[in-house]
Amino acid sequence: MSKENKTGIFRLRMTEEGTGKQLISIRFTKTGFFVAAVSVSVMLCAAIFSVIAFTPVRTFIPGYPDARTKRAAIQNAIRMDSLETVIYRWELYAENLRRAVDGMEPVDIDRMLSSRKESGKEEADPAYLRNRDSLLREEVKKEEMFDISTRRKRELPIEGMLFFTPLKGVVSQGYDPVLHPFIDVTAPAGSVIKAVADGTVIYDGWSEDTGYTIQIQHGSNIISIYKHNQKILKKTGDKVSAGAPIALVGNTGKLTTGDHLHFELWYRGESVDPTKYINF
Repeated sequence: MSKENKTGIFRLRMTEEGTGKQLISIRFTKTGFFVAAVSVSVMLCAAIFSVIAFTPVRTFIPGYPDARTKRAAIQNAIRMDSLETVIYRWELYAENLRRAVDGMEPVDIDRMLSSRKESGKEEADPAYLRNRDSLLREEVKKEEMFDISTRRKRELPIEGMLFFTPLKGVVSQGYDPVLHPFIDVTAPAGSVIKAVADGTVIYDGWSEDTGYTIQIQHGSNIISIYKHNQKILKKTGDKVSAGAPIALVGNTGKLTTGDHLHFELWYRGESVDPTKYINF
């Protein structure tokens, strides 16, 4: 490389060794060299950015979210929305149990869920208010049909009551007050499940985890619950007698691994061990 001192121009020559033949000759100034270096750097950075942004190479960068991570984030968001719905249903379920134990009319869960969607209605509308008043009057008329209140009846302690065996089978998992506050009774699919005592059906329906479920309010503040049924034979509001068929053994819902009856017995708002009072 030679320098022409008078003009401030640099020359870069490349010659062949031995023959001295000139192969390349480049003339440049300091300013030109600086501009060229900056341009090359910018182009190099742009090329690297393009490769990282628009090709799968970016997935090799530690901590960069790939398609699997984004898909997992979307699935988690969907699960969160589903969990919110499940939590709301469980709150209604707990309220239903409390009202039933207190001898009050049970909450219609489906109606409560639909009422959330109607919350945007203009309640000051006279037609809407008249409709709500009519529904309330109709509900009051039906109160005598349900008649699940036990306040006018003589209450007996649970130890003094006689229960009908809901299902003859094998108790595959026993009662644990903390980890498993109910029992599982294994039996062939389609076996008839019977009411443990006289009472009124306060809930029949479906949930993703427990499948077809039916709940019965009995006297003395006792509630029996039957889950994972193949089919429900009674509906909310029906009066049943001890030993009456109410459902068929099944394997519905996510929280089950085979045909069986998930059976719960509640007394005054607390779960009790059914095997202490019923011979399975």
